[in-house]
Amino acid sequence: MTAPIKSSDPIVVDVALGDRSYDIVIGRDVLSSLGKRIGALRPGARTAIVTDHTVAKHWLAPTEAALKEAGVATSPIVVGEGEASKSYAVLEQVSEALIGAKIERNDLVVALGGGVVGDLAGFAAAVVRRGVDFVQVPTSLLAQVDSSVGGKTGINSPHGKNLVGAFHQPVLVVADTSVLDTLSPRQFRAGYAEVAKYGALGDAAFFAWLEANHADIVNGGSAREHAVATSCRAKAAIVARDERETGDRALLNLGHTFGHALEAATGFSDRLFHGEGVAIGMVLAAELSAELGLMPKSDADRLRTHLAAAGLPTRLQDIAGLKQEGLADADTLMALMAQDKKVKRGKLTFILMRAIGQAFIAPDVDPSRVHDFLARQLAGAHS
Repeated sequence: MTAPIKSSDPIVVDVALGDRSYDIVIGRDVLSSLGKRIGALRPGARTAIVTDHTVAKHWLAPTEAALKEAGVATSPIVVGEGEASKSYAVLEQVSEALIGAKIERNDLVVALGGGVVGDLAGFAAAVVRRGVDFVQVPTSLLAQVDSSVGGKTGINSPHGKNLVGAFHQPVLVVADTSVLDTLSPRQFRAGYAEVAKYGALGDAAFFAWLEANHADIVNGGSAREHAVATSCRAKAAIVARDERETGDRALLNLGHTFGHALEAATGFSDRLFHGEGVAIGMVLAAELSAELGLMPKSDADRLRTHLAAAGLPTRLQDIAGLKQEGLADADTLMALMAQDKKVKRGKLTFILMRAIGQAFIAPDVDPSRVHDFLARQLAGAHS
C-alpha cells in the first residue's frame, strides 16, 4: 500500500454519538479555520483557551488570531507543562480562572495542547458550572490520534494515572498536522506509539502500511494525514459502539495496563513519556500473549521490531534509572497495576493478542503468571 496523494482539503472524521456527534477536522493549516468553525457551531459564544507554556510560545497567538478574525472573544489560561499539571491543584487553578473569565454554560473552553492539556481542560469544562462545552485543538501526535477523541477527561491521583475524571465529549476537534512540526523528535515518536497501537489491536493491513511508511509520517509527508485520519476513524468507530468503556473500548488500552504502571513507577516524569510507556507495554502484552500460547512469538517479535525501528523503547532496560529504584521489582509493578481503572472486583483486565491486528479483552489472567513473567523480564533487564 502506498501513501495517498496529498490533498489541500481537510479530512473530516465523524464521531457518531447521536445528538452529541462531532467532527474531527484533520489537515495542514486547519488551525486558521478554528474561529469560523466555532462561530458556525456556537454563534456568539465566548471562549477561554487553556494551554501550557511551551505550546503557548508557538501556537497561542495564531489561535487567538484565528478566533479574533471570526469575532470570537477569548481569554488565555496558561499552565505548566507535563503530567504534574494533571493534579487537583492545577484543576482548581483552571476552574477558578474559567469562572473568573465569566465563561458561562453556553460558552466554550478551547483545549490547546497535548494530552495533558486536553485531559485537564476537558475535566475542568466538565465540572465548571456543571458542564461547559469544549473544543479540542491537539498539538501533539499522541493527542491528535488518541486523547483528544472520545471524551475521556481527568487528572492523576497519587495512587495512579487518570483515576479522577469524567466522560465529557468535545463538540469539535481540530487537528492541524502542521503543528506537529514543532514537536521534539522524542515527543513525536512517543505519539507514534498510539498510531501503531491501532494497527496492532485491530487492523493488520494498517500495521503493515505503517511498517512501510513510518518514515514519511515522521517527515511530514502525505502519510502523516493518512495515519492520523486512519487512527481517528478507528477510535471513532470504537467510541461510537462503546462510549463509556463497558465493552470493546477497553481494546484501546492495549499496552496501557503495563504502561501506566511504568509511568507511575517513574513518577509521571519526563523519564518516561506516556507513549513510551505504551510502547513498552504493548511489547510486554505481546510477549505475555506469546508466553501464554495465545500469539505466535514471531508476531510479538514483529511488533517489537517495528516499534524499535520507529525509535521507541521496547524493553524495561530502556527506561532511564531502572537499576536504581523500586521499579526493578515485580511486586511493585503488580501493586501499581492493581490501581488501574480496568481492575474489576480486584481482578486485573489485560488486553492481550492472538496476532497482529487481533487484540482481545482478557479478564481472567492468573496474577501469578503475570508476576512471574514480570520477574523474568526484570531479571533480563538487570542481567
